[in-house]
Amino acid sequence: MRSTPTYIDLSHTIEAGMITYKGLPAPVICDYLSREASRALYAPGTEFQIGRIDLVANTGTYLDTPFHRFENGLDLSQLTLSRLVHLEGIVIRVDGLQVKAIDVSYFEGLDLQGKAVLVHTGWDQFWRTDTYFENSPFLTEAAAQYLVSAGAVLVGIDAHNIDDTSGNTRPVHTTLLQNEITIVEHLCNLQQVPTAGFTFSAVPPKIKGLGTFPVRAFAMVQP
Repeated sequence: MRSTPTYIDLSHTIEAGMITYKGLPAPVICDYLSREASRALYAPGTEFQIGRIDLVANTGTYLDTPFHRFENGLDLSQLTLSRLVHLEGIVIRVDGLQVKAIDVSYFEGLDLQGKAVLVHTGWDQFWRTDTYFENSPFLTEAAAQYLVSAGAVLVGIDAHNIDDTSGNTRPVHTTLLQNEITIVEHLCNLQQVPTAGFTFSAVPPKIKGLGTFPVRAFAMVQP
């Protein structure tokens, strides 16, 4: 008998009024056509809801493409599924309460070639609180350069930003995205994922001219 894999959801639920990043508006989720209004359009007993959502691309758990940082970089519509689905994954454990600048030492000596590298800091425990936006852990520029040289294809983190937001430079985004390594920010539940022996998927809609969008990110663990 074929074994059934375990799926671990690594995405935050998007809700109306939810702030992902201070300074960016919260999503508005509402009816375009309500069930009540639809009854006038269909036979008795038949009704539908057509929803409407207004959000900025950086909402919830989202994926950054090179176009997010570079005008001529690949956008959402240009990413192949091979870069988004069933990537061999590895989890890097960091105590986000003790360590803020995640440096090269956390990645050295590991086989990262062709992998989705997911940094588990535990910062998702503060999601939707003021603490989430303050002094959160981040990768250093040297760590990003090492991930490029080690052949990572995607880098994710369960914190507010993969970069240090205390200044206005974003060297980690720049380094990774210019090398076509996609980024997933605001992951969650990484404590449920084994360090290795799983695949990672994070698939956004196929939208032309957009560099970032929410994803349903998940790990698949084979028994």
